[in-house]
Amino acid sequence: MAAAALAVALTVNGEAQGQRPLPNRDAFFKGTEENLARAQREQGRYAYKERRTELHTNPFGRLGTDGVVVYEITPGPETGVVYRTLLERDGVKVSDAKPERQENRARRQFRSSIDDVVDTLNFTLDRREVRDGREMIVVTFAAKPDAHPETREGRLAKLFVGSIYVDEPAREVSRVEGMAIDSISYGFGVIARLNEGTRVAVVREPVEGGIWLPTSIRFTGEGRAVLFRKLNIDLKIDWYDYRRVR
Repeated sequence: MAAAALAVALTVNGEAQGQRPLPNRDAFFKGTEENLARAQREQGRYAYKERRTELHTNPFGRLGTDGVVVYEITPGPETGVVYRTLLERDGVKVSDAKPERQENRARRQFRSSIDDVVDTLNFTLDRREVRDGREMIVVTFAAKPDAHPETREGRLAKLFVGSIYVDEPAREVSRVEGMAIDSISYGFGVIARLNEGTRVAVVREPVEGGIWLPTSIRFTGEGRAVLFRKLNIDLKIDWYDYRRVR
């Protein structure tokens, strides 16, 4: 009852100041989730380029992020299979690289990673905000206390709190900003462990055909590699030049 009273009070206060009330929660979330699911299905129809910062965790060499590579990503004939071809390394073109087959493990999972993330987190409609001339609904998120995610994406989402910026007219997620509230392990903590406070930002934009797809992700933080070596991470991946090929 107290929460309901607070919600009514905030709505009335917003209207008194000339602000429009936030949209209906269930309808808004339903439309946004449907668009995310559609994008997940359609992404396998696109070829694109991927530019990423390389990650080094060799205890006898450099630790952290350094160097940039560019790949051409092309969907294979089987669902969930792509071919990655190295195009550039540190700005120098690579002419003799052969395509490497890569299978998307998420395609083999029993349930959708989007469904798993949705079931793992609590979402709250927080406010309106204008970004780049577009009206956004800002949704805050945090893990449910009793969440038991089944997918890699769900388990990672459980470690973060943050904000989701949803383009209101399009009902599309435009940006996600999160901060880790616990450490993040790779290889059971033996290969690397990123500390609490690690930040991540994901950007999605409309591409060829009007579908919204991820265009960048960035991880920044500190941690430990191979148990004792300090690890500084500033990892960025850009996805661009999307072309529908199916």
